[in-house]
Amino acid sequence: MQQHRVRRHRRSRYAAATSKPQYPRLAATRLGPTSTPFARLALSHATSVCGDVFVTVALADSLFFSAATSAARLKVLLYLALTMAPFAIVAPFLGPLLDRSRGGRRLIMILCNVLRGVVCLFLAVHIHDLGLYPLALLSLVLAKAQGITKNSLVPSVVNDQSALVLANSRLALLGILGGTVAAPVAGLLLKVFGGDWVLRVGAVVFFAAGFLALGIPRATRVAPGETQAQRDALHAPSIVTAGQAMSFVRGAVGFITFFGAFVLKSEHRSASVFGLLIAASAIGNGLGTVIAAPLRRRVREEWILVGSITVPAVLLVFAARLYGLPALALAAAMVAGSAACGRLAFDSILQRDAHDAVRGRAVARFETRFQLVWVAGGLVAVALPPQGRLGLFFIAIVMLFAGFVYLGAVRHQDAERGVVGPSAPPPDSVVADAQVETREPEAGRREL
Repeated sequence: MQQHRVRRHRRSRYAAATSKPQYPRLAATRLGPTSTPFARLALSHATSVCGDVFVTVALADSLFFSAATSAARLKVLLYLALTMAPFAIVAPFLGPLLDRSRGGRRLIMILCNVLRGVVCLFLAVHIHDLGLYPLALLSLVLAKAQGITKNSLVPSVVNDQSALVLANSRLALLGILGGTVAAPVAGLLLKVFGGDWVLRVGAVVFFAAGFLALGIPRATRVAPGETQAQRDALHAPSIVTAGQAMSFVRGAVGFITFFGAFVLKSEHRSASVFGLLIAASAIGNGLGTVIAAPLRRRVREEWILVGSITVPAVLLVFAARLYGLPALALAAAMVAGSAACGRLAFDSILQRDAHDAVRGRAVARFETRFQLVWVAGGLVAVALPPQGRLGLFFIAIVMLFAGFVYLGAVRHQDAERGVVGPSAPPPDSVVADAQVETREPEAGRREL
């Protein structure tokens, strides 16, 4: 009887802490002259994702589809090597700039979009020669700078920390919708006019995204210089262990992306089959994005991340056992869904527990790590023989290992804090440490 009373008390307490009234302003994400700051950020982000799709379609045709398998491997390896460079350039400089400049985040968003449009125009001229590679590198640097900036802007356009998962989920979902709209348009342009015109239209899209970024509000305050305590917060167990788990997931994404492509190429599949694999990944990405926000109303971010890794990993074992084209498509969907849901949870943990004075460099640091492991996963995929069953077993084992290790870490942290069960909100001390000196005056807070 006593246990039943205790469980009922916990359910009522957690329901009150995670119920829908926490998100009273989410429906107000409207567009127009009186649109909220979040809506302006979301619209600019969705437009830039459309531009990303145009660039991706043009580069994929030039580097992969139009080349023989051996030549494609060399081109992909060179491209993967290039993808490591952006973070070596961006991370040491962009993070501190974002943390200490008033209005710098909005300015970087605008400049990145405009410069990416200019780079697209040059890429259109050099799409079939060696000039493609340095221009692609520059485009990647700008893309990663923009992504880091977007992540650092999210906490300033939400009402409170509990809405971070929902905000990140909505941004990701809008990005998926934008990419879904842009992909068939880019494919049609590629078929009719060629990759150079795909890039020219992409340039126009990036210019539009830069114009929309003008509506993002300027920061109301400059973050003070970081203290030793704030630097130490980046090494908090909640952030470190979540980052390690997400690193494995990002490596799995890099692996399945290139492994699936080379498996289909070795089997001489048609372009429509490649499209099926891409569509499966998009569906998985969308599902992972959609379920993250409802899950947050019931469980903490850490447990969302645990489930997003372990559940798809178990299903991947069965997909490997029953290997075939449907199993490969299902694996792509599950890995993409795992990455989408887990990344939203990780972003929210980082935005929740990292101090504002170090948030920009924290995002840059983890983006660097994630990109490196994504490249490592791609390199393993290119090196392995294109045997589908072997690849799916490999990725299932990696994700199971990451999920169970992170599960143990979360249970250990909960035991130390005295937190009971996955539904419990994070301890007040953790949230308080993360929010010291970060709250703006009430007039400066933004609606979502």
